[in-house]
Amino acid sequence: MTNQPLSQPFAATGDGEPLLEARNISKAYGQTQALRDVSLSVRRGEIVAVTGPSGCGKSTLLHCLSGILRPDEGEVWFRHRNLACESERFRSRLRRTAFGVLFQFGQVVPELTAIENVTLPLQLGGARYRDAAATARQCLEQLGIAELAHKRPGEMSGGQQQRVALARALVTRPELLFADEPTGALDSLASEQVLTGLVRLAREQGTTVLLVTHDAQVAAYADREITMRDGRVETDGRITIGGAVR
Repeated sequence: MTNQPLSQPFAATGDGEPLLEARNISKAYGQTQALRDVSLSVRRGEIVAVTGPSGCGKSTLLHCLSGILRPDEGEVWFRHRNLACESERFRSRLRRTAFGVLFQFGQVVPELTAIENVTLPLQLGGARYRDAAATARQCLEQLGIAELAHKRPGEMSGGQQQRVALARALVTRPELLFADEPTGALDSLASEQVLTGLVRLAREQGTTVLLVTHDAQVAAYADREITMRDGRVETDGRITIGGAVR
């Protein structure tokens, strides 16, 4: 299929088509094979958890699906475009618009207040600060942290910082949110607050979520679970890839 120019909008997906699809992707770091012939699909509105032991390839998969990395082999399709063939410029633009990304350590900018952190993606997209700040404030309110708007990260707990990072990831109302171990550095209460806010706001906005985690309690927030082992998909949903039901 011929890719559309960068200036054109994405073609809409049909009701039965995946929003995001990996087709036989592989990725190696030197002699270490991180992904081995991985295929999966994510449909619009799903919250999908990718689980498995440390080193099984979960984060590498997320980085390939979000366009941060290119797979060595295979294809990554998002709304009729093969991201593995797109330029870094295009993939960066995609992560500012259609994609949101949330990491284990939220990477909020320490010199900026919460509201200034959350406005960044909107301003990068060309919004005026006043308009961006109004949208950012609404997002902070939806996550129950409006009182942090003018505080800097050094004045917040780890859980509060992560909710600010979540607000920044969702403020553009992305079609897809990629979350890589978003509660891995948090205690159980802060984890619950982040996950509850993530699921609620994603549902309200219609954002599809791909969530990487090693924690079964985190995976329980998802609609579907994909498990990985040794760089391969082992199970998807309730069906084992070998044919046996989980």
